[in-house]
Amino acid sequence: MTNQDMRYISTRGEQKSGQSGKPFCDILLEGLAPDGGLAVPAVCPHFDAATLREMSGLGYRDLAFRILSEFIDDIPAVDLRALIDSAYTPETFRSADITPVRTLEPGLHLLQLSNGPTLAFKDVAMQLLGNFFQYVLHKRGETLNILGATSGDTGSAAEYAMRGKHNIRVFMLSPHGKMSPFQRAQMYSLSDANIYNIAVRGVFDDCQDMVKAVSNDLAFKARYHIGSVNSINWARIVAQVVYYFKAYFAVTGAQGGAVSFSVPTGNFGNIFAGYMARRMGLPISRLILATNENNVLDEFFRTGVYRVRASSEVVETSSPSMDISKASNFERYMFDMVGGNGDAVRELWSRLQSSGQFDLAGTPWIERVRNSGIVSGHSTHADRLATIRDVHARHGYIVDTHTADGIKVGLDNREPGIPLICLETALAAKFEHAVQEAIGRAPERPAGYENIENLPQRCEVMESDAEAVKRFIAAASGN
Repeated sequence: MTNQDMRYISTRGEQKSGQSGKPFCDILLEGLAPDGGLAVPAVCPHFDAATLREMSGLGYRDLAFRILSEFIDDIPAVDLRALIDSAYTPETFRSADITPVRTLEPGLHLLQLSNGPTLAFKDVAMQLLGNFFQYVLHKRGETLNILGATSGDTGSAAEYAMRGKHNIRVFMLSPHGKMSPFQRAQMYSLSDANIYNIAVRGVFDDCQDMVKAVSNDLAFKARYHIGSVNSINWARIVAQVVYYFKAYFAVTGAQGGAVSFSVPTGNFGNIFAGYMARRMGLPISRLILATNENNVLDEFFRTGVYRVRASSEVVETSSPSMDISKASNFERYMFDMVGGNGDAVRELWSRLQSSGQFDLAGTPWIERVRNSGIVSGHSTHADRLATIRDVHARHGYIVDTHTADGIKVGLDNREPGIPLICLETALAAKFEHAVQEAIGRAPERPAGYENIENLPQRCEVMESDAEAVKRFIAAASGN
């Protein structure tokens, strides 16, 4: 059922301006929509049971082509296949399966998403996104200044995917001093001329706010060709949808049946990809959302209240990639919960801007949330250490802190008889201090990463000031 007329609209109602929506390549380069919203497909593709059975035997690249073809109709099929095939190679991901599934025990599985160049799940989407960017920019004869924010893994994955690519510069904001030493080294040690690291005195939410402020300056955005690699970019989400299908087939085969996924998430992008897979017909019983002590999303799914925290309230934890209070992709989810009503989304986000929260209690939307398949929980430092220790003792495998959050919350919300697939979002080597605390020794590192912290590092330290970022981009662009 390949879609021949896929168009994208904005969560804030761009579709009501008389436009019919935009094709994939336009929203690929756009980042935030001009009205401040996020791009979503106007229609969600759906696979029936017979089609799922046919797809169950496909390898990763063929499966990616089958799914992405539903969302992309403005890249010729032969080119789309070539872009996918060059992104997903055993050499890049250290596995022919790309995202292999490891069975810990009957009914409990680990989806290993951390085999790419930066040892984190962001590589899976980012390697493809880099190919997409280069392809479209070459076709159009354009350049792109990518502006992103990272709490640890997006930045390095983006930089490794974009380094050395023609017509692309990357400006990556990260919270100064709040990533692991390994994460900092991965980003700041890159010496490529098109990579710019900016350490912001603040937390991730400050970085993300700066990106949105720059993107909302439409004149600046147009003049300097500003784009995004954060999960506000729809291409990131759709690329991540693929591994939910791949994991499902790896666990159930052609016989099918329901599974549940446990997903550690801070910005709501990874779990939203799972939500899209569920909407597309994948038999997912539960999507189990795991947060750390920064439990804004857990609070929402338990109470219906979405309350962002001030920067001073964001706790620094041992799973730092989830030290986030404002989840960008949550807007896409809420757009679906309010029935695709852009006016309602604008009203909710206006309330969020003025009062710092909104409450769905007493609205018809709360029932949609309860029926959307998402349940939640949160984990603490003590929980994740105990989980790392337990998984190591029982299964002889070492997981990182974020994956430990996902396993802990996943087991808390496990359903009898339903296979549980926990997403491994990073290798333990990236967060070795917590692992050392848990099991008394550091995890092994893959070859080539042994002394990464000793490499020379460079970054620009900056206050939390969107105007300062604009000046930096203008100077780097020669203006």
